[in-house]
Amino acid sequence: MYRFLLTPRWWGINLFVVLAIPFCIFMGSWQLGRFEDRVDGHRQAEEQMASARKEAPRPLDAMLPVTKETSGKQVTARGRYDEQLLVPDRELDGKQGTYVLTLLRTEGGKALPVVRGWLPGTPDEADVPAPPAGEVSVTGALQASETPGNNGVSARGGLPRGQTAAISAASLVNLVPYDVYDAYVTLNRGDSGMKAVPATVPGGTGLDLKAFQNLGYTAEWFAFVGFVVFMWFRLLRRELEFARDAQLGLVPDGAAGTNGTAETDGTAGTNGTASETNGTAETNGTASAGASGGTARSDKTGEDQVAVSKPVQ
Repeated sequence: MYRFLLTPRWWGINLFVVLAIPFCIFMGSWQLGRFEDRVDGHRQAEEQMASARKEAPRPLDAMLPVTKETSGKQVTARGRYDEQLLVPDRELDGKQGTYVLTLLRTEGGKALPVVRGWLPGTPDEADVPAPPAGEVSVTGALQASETPGNNGVSARGGLPRGQTAAISAASLVNLVPYDVYDAYVTLNRGDSGMKAVPATVPGGTGLDLKAFQNLGYTAEWFAFVGFVVFMWFRLLRRELEFARDAQLGLVPDGAAGTNGTAETDGTAGTNGTASETNGTAETNGTASAGASGGTARSDKTGEDQVAVSKPVQ
């Protein structure tokens, strides 16, 4: 009954199943490993943020460019506050509010974006505390420039004058007439009564959309394993049912119709023709006898007798 498994068709099916199952398991395990790496990276980044606050601050230029190792580290910089901007749609402690972002002009001429604090809602510019005048020294956590569309950073445009959607050098350079550092600093203590903004983990290490995509791909690959096994058993069951029907003499309708037609044509056609031929011979024989003026008769004993009549003159 299982001899069909040795046919070329089933050799191909079995080979596909044998190769597909380990491949899907490997890809699912790899995607799961990627997700676990992101979780571990997120945990390590949070631990790094907590320990960085206890470290002594270092000069800004010594910590640039921002990397995963330097993100969240304490830095210090000196300069004068200049342009001030609002960053709307920022959440803190479960509430929507606005970051107050002020550009610090350093001695080198470049400007360092400094998040001085957070205010609830969308305040008017007149209600925002003004930055301190004169030369100041700031200390805070170093952060990489934000990328619009990632980690909850808004990518919308058309904001009113004096606002920006992302704290990014690429965005700020279009709003001020001087160069901007490709980084920013969040003050450890909120300025002028504002709430301090905590540092965030570096991009690519948090539980962001990419991490949950890896988790979704893991589920898909393992679902493929179940689908392949299900389809193999379904095909096997169909083949077994067909083989069992063949052993019991149960032939599908199409095959039965073909065989029945062949038998009917072969047998009935031959017998019918023979009968018609014999019948025709008997009729012809009778007609011939009648035309000659004689008939064929049988007596009771079964002997044939012929009576000849004279032709009428």
